[in-house]
Amino acid sequence: MDNSWVNRDLYPFESRFVDIDGHRMHYLDEGTGIPILFSHGTPEWSFGWRDLVIRLRGQFRCIAPDLLGFGLSDKPTDADYSVAAHARRMEKFIEKLGLRDFHVVANDFGLSIAFHYVLRHPERVQRISLFNGWMWPLDTNPHYARPARWMRSWLGRLLYLRFNFPVTVVTPAAFGDKKKLTPEVHRHYKMALPTPESRRAAYAFSGELLDATEFWTDQWRQVGTLADKPCLIVWGMKDAFVPPYELEKWQNALPKAQVQRFENAGHFVQEEEPERMAEALRAFLGV
Repeated sequence: MDNSWVNRDLYPFESRFVDIDGHRMHYLDEGTGIPILFSHGTPEWSFGWRDLVIRLRGQFRCIAPDLLGFGLSDKPTDADYSVAAHARRMEKFIEKLGLRDFHVVANDFGLSIAFHYVLRHPERVQRISLFNGWMWPLDTNPHYARPARWMRSWLGRLLYLRFNFPVTVVTPAAFGDKKKLTPEVHRHYKMALPTPESRRAAYAFSGELLDATEFWTDQWRQVGTLADKPCLIVWGMKDAFVPPYELEKWQNALPKAQVQRFENAGHFVQEEEPERMAEALRAFLGV
């Protein structure tokens, strides 16, 4: 795979790979100390964590995988790209790296993908941090279900696969401050999904908004088991895609969690407010 398009000034990390189910998953493994596992959503990849990793790798071992079908990982056209399959691969990734007593930082689809492991092995995870994501069914909420159904139309499929709609249109719209998505940063999301064939994983996620109901129902049923787990909730209050009202669900489910609202950030808080977010994580993690 040609990764020469990656700007190493922005992304100054060694690329590592691990075989999961016969496919190569790319990941970062930077720094030493207690591990932090970063779990991304769509159409993201480990590039989105770069500023947090740079700020935290002096105190922590920062591990950021690219989900199969995203970033610099393999993009097989015949893979299972359901949320449940990603969660199973994430568990295998964690086991292959031998992670124990680690922290989790997750958002968007990556939240439920990583929390699948947390719910199954809570004794192995010290602290959890989440932002602008969900772990409950979305199929009955028109805010999510209506666009998901549209994406299943011939036009939605065309826009997603042929014209890279989630990167070219949705990603800029998700920023609270559009100026923070510079052309060079935006290029790294475009180049990570350069062809219709490479966009199958991102397109599959749009369908999972309707199809992953059973998976998320099971997860949300167990959320109470995390009530005593130290938790930090960061929320970009200008998120038009996972709106601020969803924060209330997390606060009700995890009443002991620390909460920090970022009033001017949108969906991708780690891109828009990396310095403040790194400060919040350091304080939460006791550094």
